[in-house]
Amino acid sequence: MRPLAALGDGELRTRLGAGTLCLRTGPFTLRLRSALPHVAAAVGTLYAEHPVLDAQDARFCDFHPRVDAQPGLRRWIRPQAQFELDGQLPFSPMALHQAAPMLEWGLNWCVTEHCHQYIVVHAAAVERNGRVAVLPAPPGSGKSTLCAALVNRGWRLLSDELALIDPASGLLLPVARPVSLKNRSIEVIQTFAPEARFSAVVHDTVKGSVAHMKPPADSVRRDQEAAPLAWLVFPQYRAGAALEARPLKRTEAFMRLLDHAFNYHLHGPRGFECLADMVEPAQGLDFSYSSLDEACAFFADLADRAA
Repeated sequence: MRPLAALGDGELRTRLGAGTLCLRTGPFTLRLRSALPHVAAAVGTLYAEHPVLDAQDARFCDFHPRVDAQPGLRRWIRPQAQFELDGQLPFSPMALHQAAPMLEWGLNWCVTEHCHQYIVVHAAAVERNGRVAVLPAPPGSGKSTLCAALVNRGWRLLSDELALIDPASGLLLPVARPVSLKNRSIEVIQTFAPEARFSAVVHDTVKGSVAHMKPPADSVRRDQEAAPLAWLVFPQYRAGAALEARPLKRTEAFMRLLDHAFNYHLHGPRGFECLADMVEPAQGLDFSYSSLDEACAFFADLADRAA
């Protein structure tokens, strides 16, 4: 399959506008649709390395999300964008200039609401030397900022927002989609990784100013390689604080992981046992940081010592 970047801007816009642009990301296939030029620009930047499905593979896609302008008077008075999935409108409309991040938020919703064949955890997940670090954390903790920094320092991106676990094998599955950054984190990562590519910054959203970072090409190319959990790290950014990594007892790490697991209960006893089995051999850490360079050095040492 050829990457999206091979299409060129004209074909990208034509296929996106017609609803015939079909991509693969991890275990999912997407049929995207939008006639909005700024959504096409964001998709072209952020998904440039993702494989485009050929006609045979594109006959059946997992999701058919669409983001377009609302019709009627809204075309002229405070124009708005609407996310749609198979006739469902799960969100209230947003200002038209927020359509591109709305598509990303909508794709997150698709996974959390419809992908119960997996255990879904609100966490970033990165891999190095065949082992995965899962970073569960609430919004505002610095999780995505740390994830963006790590994948620009040799770690493979599995997920920025939603870690997927196969309940049969207990392995973490990659979904190398764009990394969501907010407010000051955007400039921090642009400075930390000047070679990285970003979508346009969108201001005045419910989350403040937001931008998405393009996933590394190697992470997209390896998005069918699952890997086991080795570290369960609960990150917290603290301005000016020294780096601290406090070991957690397995029971504490397990209970904190459950707090971030959306749907393990839907799998019955197997969901509980799967997470318990994953945590058993893993190292749990309560991790606080203020310097990304120090944090990346700590994680690199963690991976090297385990290799």
